[in-house]
Amino acid sequence: MNTFMPVIDTLPEGHPVRVYFEEAKLIEGLLDELQGVDPAEDFQKYFNIFNQLATIEKRFRRKENQLFPYLEKYEWYGPSKQMWSFHDTLRDQIRLLNIHNEVRDIPKIKKDLPYLINGINRLLEIEDIRLFPNAMELLSDDDWKEFYEGDEEIGWMLANKPMPYPAVTEQPYEHPSQAINTPELTFSLENTFHYDEGYMTPEQVNLLLRFLPFDVTYVDENDKVIFYNRGDDRVFPRSKGIIGREVKFCHPPKSVDTVLRILEEFKAGRKDVADFWFDMKGQIIYIRYFAIRDKNKTYKGVLEVSQDITTIKKLEGQKRLLDWD
Repeated sequence: MNTFMPVIDTLPEGHPVRVYFEEAKLIEGLLDELQGVDPAEDFQKYFNIFNQLATIEKRFRRKENQLFPYLEKYEWYGPSKQMWSFHDTLRDQIRLLNIHNEVRDIPKIKKDLPYLINGINRLLEIEDIRLFPNAMELLSDDDWKEFYEGDEEIGWMLANKPMPYPAVTEQPYEHPSQAINTPELTFSLENTFHYDEGYMTPEQVNLLLRFLPFDVTYVDENDKVIFYNRGDDRVFPRSKGIIGREVKFCHPPKSVDTVLRILEEFKAGRKDVADFWFDMKGQIIYIRYFAIRDKNKTYKGVLEVSQDITTIKKLEGQKRLLDWD
């Protein structure tokens, strides 16, 4: 294990690969502790170590959403296929152990825990021998410098947040929506607009909003309806006549006082969310109101989301396979 360490030692503080190896040391220590504790004798100690190890999910997500896309850019697709599947296997093992933990089924914990420990050890070995050495060869230093913002949004297993890479002297953390230098993209930016987390054309935005599986209505800071999405199965009918209308006139009289109360609380900054659910012609309707605020916390209106959750409430157990055939 850690045959790549001579290279790691040369990397500056905060470099994503160096951080991955700092996490690996933490994981190895947790695995050793798990092997040395008997759940039957000290369940709480075992449980605490297990829960800390379960935060490996952050590491999985950083690799899947940050590292793997860059490897794909250089046409190395193996990690996105094989290693992601490896992650999912370990996730299943963690979920299974969590079920055992809930009922303190010690025999099953002792039976299944070694599979998780051996699997994570094997994963660390593959990372050390193949994943990170190849990634270091493929990615440029400029590539690695683009990781910090996304890594921070997902998080790390480490107790202390890593230093930014490259090191920040005077400039504060820059959100992707404020970035001046954008990474090389694999799609055209023609006729697109830059949103917080990406780029879309007006047509794509319109399609996205139209195909949302729920109704949305946007009321601006002046209480005027300025937008609604036009889906095929709206919970409540809408028409063009609602655009520009005061929101208090868009609800039945018995609901107006409630709507005005929500607006008052949102504008005052005392509340940010209000939700309701009720039965309507055999359907269970869930309505949520969200206060919209800009980066300075200035009130910019209300988003109303309405959804038929009848089918959702009937879901039980799990469905992890496609049943089209």
